[in-house]
Amino acid sequence: MFRSRSKEEKAPTDKVTADLSKTPRDPQAPKGRPTPKRSEAQTQRRRASSGAPLDRKEAAKRQREARRVDMAKQREALANGDERYLPARDKGPVRRFVRDFVDSRFCIAEYFLPLAVVILILSVIQVQGIQNISLLLWLIVIVLIVIDSIGLAFRLRKQLNTRFPDTPKRGAVAYGLMRTLQMRRLRLPKPQVKRGERP
Repeated sequence: MFRSRSKEEKAPTDKVTADLSKTPRDPQAPKGRPTPKRSEAQTQRRRASSGAPLDRKEAAKRQREARRVDMAKQREALANGDERYLPARDKGPVRRFVRDFVDSRFCIAEYFLPLAVVILILSVIQVQGIQNISLLLWLIVIVLIVIDSIGLAFRLRKQLNTRFPDTPKRGAVAYGLMRTLQMRRLRLPKPQVKRGERP
């Protein structure tokens, strides 16, 4: 009745097996790790409840996922012109007006790349007359683009000053001129007005 337990019956307190992690732990059994401080436990509870990542890998994974979602929204916005998800350089009523102003006009600069290819092909041909014509075409194309761009810049600046007198317009004209260098089909954000339609 008052006899002591045998050595086999006593549970060893200093040994923790790997099987214990898989099976439910007995409340009296050792847990194999030190009890966390109260401040650490509270921090972990707060993180778990707030949804904050517990380690760097989890934080990086969440950041990559958020970036991928943002990029998908941005691509969609560039295709349909949704102002909410456009990149910072394309946002705002001034930039939208500049895009519409440029897209509603015929610009020589947008045909620069196809013309450049044709002129380069002509310049490769080993005939003196054709090479002279290609050089002349280069000169004509560049002069026309410069004249057209200067005229567009003056008209665009005048329209911006009329429509947006109190709004900052820094870089808006350069933004419009850069857009003229892209072919209409390849412009991003996609054109929202037809040629000849006034913005």
